[in-house]
Amino acid sequence: MIKGAIFDVDGTLIDSVDFHARAWQEILHQYGVEADFQAVRDQIGKGGDKLMQVFLSPEQIRTQGQAIEDERAQLFKRKYLARIKPFPGVSDLFRRLTADGVKIALGSSAKEDELETYKEITGIGPYLDASTSSTEVANSKPDPDIFGVAVKKLSLEPSEAVAVGDTPYDAEAAGKAGIATIGVLCGGFPADKLLAAGCVALYRDPADILAKYDLSPFSRQRA
Repeated sequence: MIKGAIFDVDGTLIDSVDFHARAWQEILHQYGVEADFQAVRDQIGKGGDKLMQVFLSPEQIRTQGQAIEDERAQLFKRKYLARIKPFPGVSDLFRRLTADGVKIALGSSAKEDELETYKEITGIGPYLDASTSSTEVANSKPDPDIFGVAVKKLSLEPSEAVAVGDTPYDAEAAGKAGIATIGVLCGGFPADKLLAAGCVALYRDPADILAKYDLSPFSRQRA
């Protein structure tokens, strides 16, 4: 029986992946790195430290990495944050999970201040039992730290929880923490990549999970 759910946020609960990719692409350009939009988008879901390793040299990361991350965050907030919307069914799904006694946590590669804003955008704050951001851990996704901390905050064993995410990096990170992953397609990653990364079930978006709830891993009827 599933007792806890740990949700990724970007691309899973909110429609923000394209905006993050554009912010990274613009900042990389300002630092002399021309990166294809899709190539950047394919890295969204990792922590910023991991994303930069794909596009920047170790020397650039050492000397400019922190400035790039900070400026990316400022650009994202200034230009894109107000345009972010939640995917359909997010609050309704969280309400159903809460009614079923499932503990809910967020496990996101976002910074803590961004995560607080996302809680406001989605209106899910009242349903949360815990949240973990990249600010709280030494290693970001696809390392398991974020999910490991989140499941501990829920006072559960990894086998009692499930992660919900839109990227292979979510499934990889959760798997390393001993947690199964439900994948959603709304973030734009193809189904075959999510399955290859270890997702045990796939849904279109949070509304689709809710619509098929009684056949999902959350259903008490399947316990």
